[in-house]
Amino acid sequence: MATSQIAIKPSGLAWRLVRDKLISKERAEDAHREALRRQKPFVQYLVEEEHLDSRRIALAAAEEFGVPLLDLDAIDLAELPLNLVDEKLVSKHRALPIFRRGNRIYLGVSDPTNHRALDEIRFNTGLAANAVLVDEVKLAVAIERAIEAQDKTMSGIMDTDLDNLDIASEDDEARDDSDLNVDEAPIVRYINKVLVDAIGNGASDIHFEPYEKYCRVRFRQDGLLHEITNPPVNIAARLVARIKVMSRLNIAERRVPQDGRIKLKLSRNREIDFRVNTLPTLYGEKVVLRILDASASMVGLDHLGLEPEQKAAFLSAIQKPYGMILVVGPTGSGKTVSLYSALDILNRSEVNISTVEDPVEIQVPGINQVNMNVKTGLTFAAALRAFLRQDPDIIMVGEIRDLETAEIAVKAAQTGHLVLSTLHTNDAPQTLTRLMNMGIPVYNIASSVHLIMAQRLARRLCPHCKEPEEELPREALLEEGFGTDEIEAGLSIYRAVGCEHCINGYRGRFGIFQTMPVSEEIGRLILEGGNAMQLAAQARLEGVADLRESGLRKVKAGITSLEEINRVTKD
Repeated sequence: MATSQIAIKPSGLAWRLVRDKLISKERAEDAHREALRRQKPFVQYLVEEEHLDSRRIALAAAEEFGVPLLDLDAIDLAELPLNLVDEKLVSKHRALPIFRRGNRIYLGVSDPTNHRALDEIRFNTGLAANAVLVDEVKLAVAIERAIEAQDKTMSGIMDTDLDNLDIASEDDEARDDSDLNVDEAPIVRYINKVLVDAIGNGASDIHFEPYEKYCRVRFRQDGLLHEITNPPVNIAARLVARIKVMSRLNIAERRVPQDGRIKLKLSRNREIDFRVNTLPTLYGEKVVLRILDASASMVGLDHLGLEPEQKAAFLSAIQKPYGMILVVGPTGSGKTVSLYSALDILNRSEVNISTVEDPVEIQVPGINQVNMNVKTGLTFAAALRAFLRQDPDIIMVGEIRDLETAEIAVKAAQTGHLVLSTLHTNDAPQTLTRLMNMGIPVYNIASSVHLIMAQRLARRLCPHCKEPEEELPREALLEEGFGTDEIEAGLSIYRAVGCEHCINGYRGRFGIFQTMPVSEEIGRLILEGGNAMQLAAQARLEGVADLRESGLRKVKAGITSLEEINRVTKD
């Protein structure tokens, strides 16, 4: 086959692979287009999706471009100059810093034609960037291990270092240190250790709770609270005061709730924010710290847990030039992560994206992000008005809480802007009635809202210890919501057990979703003032799976247990 017949751009590597008969012309062209669409490096796509041999690709590339092929097994990962390149760039471009010589950095890549990676790293580091060809599979493993090793340096902080963690606050209000000695070494070390342990264990919240005769500290892991330690009750006030000092709160004020933030710098490339809230209780102040870890939150659309038809509906909605997309669910159900997964796809240099949140949890280059500040008058509504004067293409509102914000957001969606936001409702049909109850005219709702996605987070069964359930009675399975056909075909349902790799049989979480496009028929029901039950019935007729159905699919797939789905979705 002559190379002149092959019209694949811009990767000359694809030409070589076709010529060597590693892949057909048609598959190469399709793979190249799909890799571009997914913003995934071409060679990574070929190995992961097309299942091509990474070693043969590397040899072909080395011969075609005259680039040296390096065996990563011969490299000591501990000696890599990872501090020179941002961890996000390493993961995004699959470009691993191998060594530095003068003002030149050498990067291990599996595709030497990925000039964008070299240009972006050259721009960010100020160093000349050269490609060194490596095997894609070995590259993926090396990147994962190198980043893990870097993170472990954080989790392995010794007690002697706990005195000197780099902690800062964003709010410089004056504080009164009162008569509490909050800077004594044991208190400082104890609080710092709790913060580091919470991050290392993947917790989302830390709760300090004083009672009459004891005090406890709990971490929220995978959505549930677990008691971690019981500090002496006589030091509870000093622990709370130390946290208030770190977050620049007034430690002399113990009668009203206060809000603050702490910034913990773990390494050169990683910072963790804590959102702090204090609340007076009978026996002292309870403090809750919400951990805002951007690196853990950017999981990508492919990893949220959407079913194929749900993902297709969501992608179709976010590609529209205008209209409103709402993600709904209770606090802590992953709504912000879903919205940022969409923004990550939409974030291009030719698009103006602005967000207003309370607070900004995930910081993303290329997106104009605003922290709401009621004290200065910067509300959601005020920020929205300012956005509309700055020629936005896409607007994200952290939450629609009141009629004023809702009205501005709806008008923006009707005047050529794509608006993404969240609401606290139980499911997609109830969201429409909630907007009506807020005072939004039905004709504005029908013409502006394009899609509503309700979601919950459920715990994932530990793959090391999960076990099949004993055969459940047919009647019980029918009552749970499984169909007759599914039962007759045979169901494999697993239960949680528990081992050293997990917490009570579960490890990690995933999303379950109800993705409801606003069709013409649903729009007609809205205009007629239809209630949530009527809207839900119509959505079911159109094939929209509710949260319960989505959860049962995950049970059938062995991802989670029936007990967990009942906890999350059963009325």
